[in-house]
Amino acid sequence: MDKDTAKVLMREGALFVLLDMPEGSEFGIDYNSWTTGPKFRGVKMIPPGIHFVYYSAQSSNHTSGMRTGFFHNFKQKEMLVKKWDKYNEDIFPGQVSTEEQERLESNIAELDQYLGPYPYDSYKKWVSLTNHITEDLIQHLQPQCGTIYSVAQFESPCSNSKSRQAALTDKSPTQASKDGLPDLTAIAGTEMQFSKIPKKRYPEGATPQEITKHSMDSSYMLETMLQSVYTDNIHSILGEIQFSFVCFLIGQVYDAFDQWKKLVHLLCSCESALNTHNDLFMDFITVLHFQVHEIPEDFFVDIVSANNFLTSTLQEFFSNLENGNGDSKLRQRGIKFREHLTKKFNWDFTSEPDEFAPVVVDT
Repeated sequence: MDKDTAKVLMREGALFVLLDMPEGSEFGIDYNSWTTGPKFRGVKMIPPGIHFVYYSAQSSNHTSGMRTGFFHNFKQKEMLVKKWDKYNEDIFPGQVSTEEQERLESNIAELDQYLGPYPYDSYKKWVSLTNHITEDLIQHLQPQCGTIYSVAQFESPCSNSKSRQAALTDKSPTQASKDGLPDLTAIAGTEMQFSKIPKKRYPEGATPQEITKHSMDSSYMLETMLQSVYTDNIHSILGEIQFSFVCFLIGQVYDAFDQWKKLVHLLCSCESALNTHNDLFMDFITVLHFQVHEIPEDFFVDIVSANNFLTSTLQEFFSNLENGNGDSKLRQRGIKFREHLTKKFNWDFTSEPDEFAPVVVDT
């Protein structure tokens, strides 16, 4: 970071103060994480805008717990203060008292030595991964509790010795499953609120020919989402793709990867929509360009490349462009993106995907 940028961030940047975080815990913001030391109190010089803060406490056997985090839209010169709850090994919900907030604000000079500077060198990368995410979109997609957990949160019904005995004799099916173990239900308000992707691929009253067309072209499904979910800004679907990607890559939420995969496939399997939403698909290519470069290599091998998901999905997208869909500028960007992927990752977009390969029938 150059001196001029540092001066601006010292003057205009936000601060995140975390009190009582145990030493040896994991703490991170955006694309950077650290192991906390004895003097850690938070981060300073945070560029205003949307950021993802995450953490996990170290257990008694020196292993990290589940990763937990939250998005926050930091304002200019804002000081966000949180306190660690040792009993629950999590951050206390809500804000600190007004008195404590004012005390910390009046002692910024003394507090400064305990705050680490935001790693500005990776800020450009963070912006490229989140530029379509808005505060309203975060409120729409994140759990109602405002906290994102890498592991689903469950609870079991209240029980006592009498109810457990009844459950074992199958007299109380609501209290336990058939094997005698308690039935676990997701804790209300902790689930991600991803947008529902339409299951119906064609409109009511479609002819057989139209059903066949819509079965091969996902444009109807995309239009349904744009008109029902993203009515204010159709580019918000790109924001959800970015939100899902960050929650998976950094928040370690596997359900987010599943949503990312579904949305990417939806857009890649559109044909006629390429002609009506050129700008959306131009930005979609840019979003994918930055995401593909940030997926760790082992993710490609273990998850992303399973069943050749990404290569086969992108191959369908490039094929739709080659068939004359979209304007010349969009097709040109698509070709350049394909050439870049082929050169950098040695991906083959020329061979026919297995699902389209001819079927040999024995006679």
